[in-house]
Amino acid sequence: MMEREEPSVGRTPDTGHDLVVVGASAGGVEALREVARGLPGDLRAAVCVVLHLPTTAESMLPRILTRAGSLPASHPRDGDPLEAGRIYVAPPDCHLLVKRGHVRVVRGPRENNHRPAIDPLFRTAALAYGRRAIGVILSGVLDDGVAGLRAIHARGGKTIVQDPADAVYAGMPASAIAGDSPDHVVPDTEIAGLVDRLVGEVVVLDEERTLDDKLQLEADYAELELAAIERDDLPGERAPYSCPECGGALWDIGDEAPRFRCRIGHAYAPASLLEAHARHLDTALWTALRALEERSSMLRRIAGRLERKDLPHRVEHYAERAREAEAQAAVIRDVLVGREGLLREEKTS
Repeated sequence: MMEREEPSVGRTPDTGHDLVVVGASAGGVEALREVARGLPGDLRAAVCVVLHLPTTAESMLPRILTRAGSLPASHPRDGDPLEAGRIYVAPPDCHLLVKRGHVRVVRGPRENNHRPAIDPLFRTAALAYGRRAIGVILSGVLDDGVAGLRAIHARGGKTIVQDPADAVYAGMPASAIAGDSPDHVVPDTEIAGLVDRLVGEVVVLDEERTLDDKLQLEADYAELELAAIERDDLPGERAPYSCPECGGALWDIGDEAPRFRCRIGHAYAPASLLEAHARHLDTALWTALRALEERSSMLRRIAGRLERKDLPHRVEHYAERAREAEAQAAVIRDVLVGREGLLREEKTS
């Protein structure tokens, strides 16, 4: 395990909030643009951003944010220093993490079905910057960022959530509000001004806060630390579910709410776990439908060959088995059609 970096709490009499971490998902680009537009060019804090992206997508977000406001935005490289007045955007298929004074860019295990994910960034911000950190959750679906925002709040940092009524997708902000009591819930047009004001506030670091070993362990998972992956005494209780990503066992590591992690670090909040299992169920159903259709086709082909050889008894045997496969396939087709209808209703409700 890498040497842990103790947070600066207690080492400096006072300072400001000099790290801002922002998480967004669906509908979040416009909110991020609005925030970037309002941040001043002399902001005395570094800004780190995670936007959920497809693994193979090329991210135009640094260019979008640079054009939107006064702060330069870029995809950092692993180990780049954190500098005030700059925006660091997580590259596609990599987690963006923070240490004291620099960033990590790593391909750790997915969290909440995402890489980059919001929780690893927020969690490391809480560990490394404590009260000096500001966490911001913007538009998105499901519940990535809930645990990370709670960690920032628990370590004494400030937490901001976009008003769900103002977000294109209210799910992630609503989950963040339900999972914790954020310090501020505001529309995206007010976030930049609020961040600027908080950055300028004096943060008195007069109380040493004990490091949370479980929080540190989760940060180690994101960095693929072998000591974390190889340990047998995982925190929490064994859950009767398997990891959708790797098939391994899951442990419920949540305190105030259920949260799950497997031995090698894949992690899920409840809604994200349900979504992942739903995808696996769809895959299993489509795989079964394909197998039954192929079986029926093969049986029909064999029956056709036997019919040309004038073997009616054997023809009927294979034809009957083909009809059974077709009947089973019809049942699965009906289930898939019903699921499609339910998913459409959920998206419009």
